[in-house]
Amino acid sequence: MILGMSHMTFVVKDLEKAALFFTKIFDAEEVYCSGDKTFSLSREKFFLVGNLWVAVMEGEPVSRTYNHIAFKINECDVDDYICRIKDVSAEIKPERPRVAGEGRSVYFYDFDNHLFELHTGTLDERLMRYARHE
Repeated sequence: MILGMSHMTFVVKDLEKAALFFTKIFDAEEVYCSGDKTFSLSREKFFLVGNLWVAVMEGEPVSRTYNHIAFKINECDVDDYICRIKDVSAEIKPERPRVAGEGRSVYFYDFDNHLFELHTGTLDERLMRYARHE
């Protein structure tokens, strides 16, 4: 039986830039740094984003796709998060057209081409909106 999410791992070229990205945008707490040791595949850092374990490991950046991780935020916090993203010079994608009522999203890339989303809606809200739109 699945008990929930264990962790997310992102392969990054520069651990320190990744640390800046996660701490400045997501208020992540760095809880581990391997230094020059390698217990896994490469040097790594662990963070807590809320109570979610996020790992970053050194390696080659990935190609850009629409695969992404979305974090839930409140509508009133959107502008604050946009400022945080701009403060670390991460690339923000232009807003895409959305069906009214499905929430607002901010999509942005980290320094290694991982796509993130900050979303104000919920699954229930989206399902209800799509049902009305059919």
